[in-house]
Amino acid sequence: MEVSGKLICRQRQVFFLFFLLCLSPGGASELKRYSVVEETEGSSFVTNLAKDLGLGQGELSRRGVRVISKGNKLRLQLDSETGDLLLNEKLDREELCGHTEPCVFRFQVLLESPLEFFQAELQIIDINDHSPVFLDKEMLLKISESSPPGTLFPLKNAQDMDVGENNIENYIISPSSYFRVLTRNRSDGKKYPELVLDKALDREAEPELRLTLTARDGGSPPRSGSTQVYIEVVDVNDNAPEFEQPFYRVQIPEDSPIGFLVVTVSATDADIGANGEITYSLFQASDEISKTFEINSLTGEIRLKKQVDFEAIQSYEVNIEAKDAGSLSGKCTVLTRITDVNDHAPEITVSAFTSPIPENAAEIVVVVFSVSDLDSEHNGKVSCSIPDDLPFFLRSSEENFYTLVTERPLDRESQAEYNITITVTDMGTPRLTTEHSITVLVSDVNDNAPAFTQASYTLLVRENNSPALHIGTISATDADAGTNAQVTYSLLPPHDPQLALASLVSINADNGQLFALRSLDYEALRAFEFGVRAADRGSPALSSQALVRVLVLDANDNAPFVLYPLQNGSAHSWALPEAAPAQAQADSLTVYLVIALAAVSSLFLLCVLLCVAARLCRRARAASLGGCSVPEGPFPGHLLDVSGTGTLSHSYQYEVCLRGGTGTSDFKFLKPVLPDFQGHYLGSEMEENSICRNDFGLSN
Repeated sequence: MEVSGKLICRQRQVFFLFFLLCLSPGGASELKRYSVVEETEGSSFVTNLAKDLGLGQGELSRRGVRVISKGNKLRLQLDSETGDLLLNEKLDREELCGHTEPCVFRFQVLLESPLEFFQAELQIIDINDHSPVFLDKEMLLKISESSPPGTLFPLKNAQDMDVGENNIENYIISPSSYFRVLTRNRSDGKKYPELVLDKALDREAEPELRLTLTARDGGSPPRSGSTQVYIEVVDVNDNAPEFEQPFYRVQIPEDSPIGFLVVTVSATDADIGANGEITYSLFQASDEISKTFEINSLTGEIRLKKQVDFEAIQSYEVNIEAKDAGSLSGKCTVLTRITDVNDHAPEITVSAFTSPIPENAAEIVVVVFSVSDLDSEHNGKVSCSIPDDLPFFLRSSEENFYTLVTERPLDRESQAEYNITITVTDMGTPRLTTEHSITVLVSDVNDNAPAFTQASYTLLVRENNSPALHIGTISATDADAGTNAQVTYSLLPPHDPQLALASLVSINADNGQLFALRSLDYEALRAFEFGVRAADRGSPALSSQALVRVLVLDANDNAPFVLYPLQNGSAHSWALPEAAPAQAQADSLTVYLVIALAAVSSLFLLCVLLCVAARLCRRARAASLGGCSVPEGPFPGHLLDVSGTGTLSHSYQYEVCLRGGTGTSDFKFLKPVLPDFQGHYLGSEMEENSICRNDFGLSN
């Protein structure tokens, strides 16, 4: 396991947990704490959440329980029926937390109906499963024979992945004729060994020594690791290099480029010649420090070997060794603090999202999300906003959690969807912004009744139509959607109980087309009206009404019929003929009648002047006229006059001719007049009987 991975894991252990979405107070509970020993097998029992939360058996399943953790990586599994919380996998404390102590895994328990959440943490307890390890299998020390007793020689420390009591407790050295070892504590809590010379060395008596350095941890049972220490006794070089200062403290921004000069260390040696030549090197450097820093062995310049990241590591402790050409060396420590730069944009994590939402509900929670920024101080403080022109607002809570809530009931007919951009900005310089866009759909509610295109409709139908004739179409629209907008049409009962509407008109329920069910008769029914309803298929269904007025247009389908005088009547009376005007020739026929009336009036005056002459030629004229007859008895009951209420299919004309002085009369029926030939027929009859008309001043 790499050290860098452990450090990053250690820095990201803290996660802002979920909070209560409901408005009721007391939604959140106290923090639940559990513990488990590392390397425990998966599916092992942790606790019973139902019992801890005071819920009955099966209530977790009914309320829709979920376990939520940072990054949605579930290391726990929950049996919603029994409430047992189990490990989802074997947990390795060193992999999760590195050297961080305590190692805590935070999670939340979310109940969806009604919404409630609980915060909890699981502490992973370390076990002594790692032995101390020296990175070097052998250490080489050159010690001058002139070194006095009590001289200290720092040695490279061992590493132990465990923490606390399971970490390195002490160091021992053997054999211990000349040396003993002291266990020292570094500022970061790690322990390292220092070799202490107990008595002076004699190169001539013993030029080299081989020792075994053992590191032991405090576990039970304890574990240990060893390395070989090779000591070479050299001739007198009695001045070790000395640094100008034992500690160097520097600060560098995290955006410093590769090759950036961190600091220059300097050491001096009182010796001359080869014993006074100094070289610099990193001492007891871990993999992370070796990858991050490099030192010029001649000048002592320390530069960056790779870019640093404040969010990963905030400080470094770099040990520098200055060694002369002999066996003597000096040590110093460079404490390097990394300053934060606003190089991380805020992050948005959406925990819950609801879409579509009903249009008629207010204060609906649409989105639950959290915001975070890996930067520190002002660089890590964030603000969250949405556009002002939206009917939504953000409600903030503790731990940088937000809810997006509807501000008022929405209207789907005005806007069916909303594209919302959530903007999160930090307070650093320059400010960094993250935007997250969501699309919220609005579901339809049946809140609009169908609307007719007109409040009333007037339909014209010519009589004698064919059955099932399409006479018109009504139309209504519904602003809703889906089944709420599907319109069906129906007829309303008529206000007139005598009107048999069901036998007159039908309507297509789907498209509003109206049909005449039978042939209409202008003379029987000239107009009628009825109501129509347009209803949608929502729940509950909404409807509206409109008035339909049907006007029946007259057709020239009835002939005039003579009701009197009867053929065998005793009174000298007659009826003037009148032809029912054809629908298409009504205007032209009126003109002809006016002209004929003027001509007849002139002839009548002429007849008065020639009255004497008319008497002389009366018999001759009588011979030229044919006899005419009128049917005896009453007319058939189904025949009517030309008043428009009858049912004759043709128009008839007749003439009455009276013989002057005799008291007798001649009645003549003419041929039936069809509408297309009425003008021609009248003209021929007028020529044929001009004598009779002129005699009495009559006109058609």
